[in-house]
Amino acid sequence: MTVGQKQGSRLRSLMILGTSSGVGKSVLSTGLCRIFAQDGYAVVPFKSQNMSLNSAVTPSGAEIGRAQAVQAEAAGVAPSEHMNPVLLKPTGDMRSQVIVQGKVYGNLAAREYFRSGKARLWEAVQESYRSLRESSDMVVIEGAGSPVELNLKDRDIANLRVAQMADAAVILVADIDRGGVFASVLGTLLLMEPHERERVRGILINRFRGDPALFEDGAKLLEARAGIPVLGVIPYLSDLRIDEEDSASLSADRYRSGRRFADGRPRVRIGVVRVPHMANFTDIDSLYLEEDVEIIWAESTSALDDVDAVVLPGSKNTIDDLLWLQRVGLDQAVRGACKNGATILGICGGFQMMGASVHDPTGVESSVGEAQGLGLHDGITVMLGEKRTVLVSGQLEGPFRGVPVSGYEIHMGETRGISVSDAFCVLQVGAASKAAVVRSIGPGSPASQPVSLETADEAHQDGFVSPDGRIIGTYLHGILDNDAFRMAWLNGLRRRRDLPEAVSTISARDLRDAEYDRVAAVMRDHMDIPLMYRLLET
Repeated sequence: MTVGQKQGSRLRSLMILGTSSGVGKSVLSTGLCRIFAQDGYAVVPFKSQNMSLNSAVTPSGAEIGRAQAVQAEAAGVAPSEHMNPVLLKPTGDMRSQVIVQGKVYGNLAAREYFRSGKARLWEAVQESYRSLRESSDMVVIEGAGSPVELNLKDRDIANLRVAQMADAAVILVADIDRGGVFASVLGTLLLMEPHERERVRGILINRFRGDPALFEDGAKLLEARAGIPVLGVIPYLSDLRIDEEDSASLSADRYRSGRRFADGRPRVRIGVVRVPHMANFTDIDSLYLEEDVEIIWAESTSALDDVDAVVLPGSKNTIDDLLWLQRVGLDQAVRGACKNGATILGICGGFQMMGASVHDPTGVESSVGEAQGLGLHDGITVMLGEKRTVLVSGQLEGPFRGVPVSGYEIHMGETRGISVSDAFCVLQVGAASKAAVVRSIGPGSPASQPVSLETADEAHQDGFVSPDGRIIGTYLHGILDNDAFRMAWLNGLRRRRDLPEAVSTISARDLRDAEYDRVAAVMRDHMDIPLMYRLLET
């Protein structure tokens, strides 16, 4: 198969199912999106239901799972609310905020979600899939978890029911690094109904450490037992710099232990506070691009000893996470680090925690009505029944004046009481994202309508920055992906450690693009791509 050989033709949709959660479906789907795009197809990603606190904003101001936004970028297309029609964002106490086609549908307990509203959600899934299918050559569909959870299967809107609806060919993925690959593959196939097994056209063995050729005998045995070809054995890809899908990835080495160095050389030391309801933790991923940065994930006070900076990331439940900080003493540790000269950066929920207080009078996120903040700025945050989801761009103020930035906002709260002269940046809502704040609606209600904002058509001030630039809070997700700001901010920390300042930096965008190519190249080298195409034509 050469690039562009089948350009302009339509293929059957391809669904990637896994033997369990965390087997690498998202990354493999990303690689396949890149491969099909390289080969000249208009390809789009689709995941009917996603549970994740890592989300993204589309140009139209809709909210979807970050994995689908990543896959869209790999495919070379703009993200759309139809790529992830149902997004569940856990808020705690077995409740989740439900996002349907990019808009808040309601806050539901797990029992409510499974027992009500599924007909409406399934309608949205079908509608979104049809919209994507009509405008593309093919759709790469990602499943969720295991497709054969017998107690959930009759209510599952993310796996085999979707495959049947889309008449998709299925590839089953197993993670050999976990062990038990034969049992997981054969057991999954055994628990499928005959008409479901017929859709499974191939098997992918993922995350093989060492020479994949060593599994040739294993592949033959698996094919003989399953009656389905093994399409490839994909090597373990270390240090993969693609945004992670959800909290399951927090068990990965870099998120579990941070990034530490044993050679004793001086480094910039950044503590990232790992709050229980952490959201959009991919905001700090660009820090891993910097060779002289050591990242420490902080869950105890000692982790913030002798750090040059503290990052307070986003949260899906700001008050509960703020109370957790106070219970474990991390509130005092953050203030102590600041007093000792460390820089503090709060993003979204972290920005809210840094203020004077946070209030949730209607229980939007928490059953606790209010909590005292860290007191690092004078802002008072009030949680509202409206969610702001917009793409923005603008320029920084204060010590970073004139530095251009862009990113996105996803938040329910509004922070008031910060002086205009203390604003961190002035932002402009993107034209396609204007009026994208939407009202929360209950199950069974009509589709929500955008709510016009006074700020939707004009520049607005965001965040807080101290005169010396050491205390920064912002609602701007993706702030550290802005290369010029990241370099300027880190150079301030480098001066603290008497380290050489950077005169240029790696482009986060270019690196992501190179990583998509890397995944695609590895998959081409270790997967029977021509056979996959033949299976999609039948």
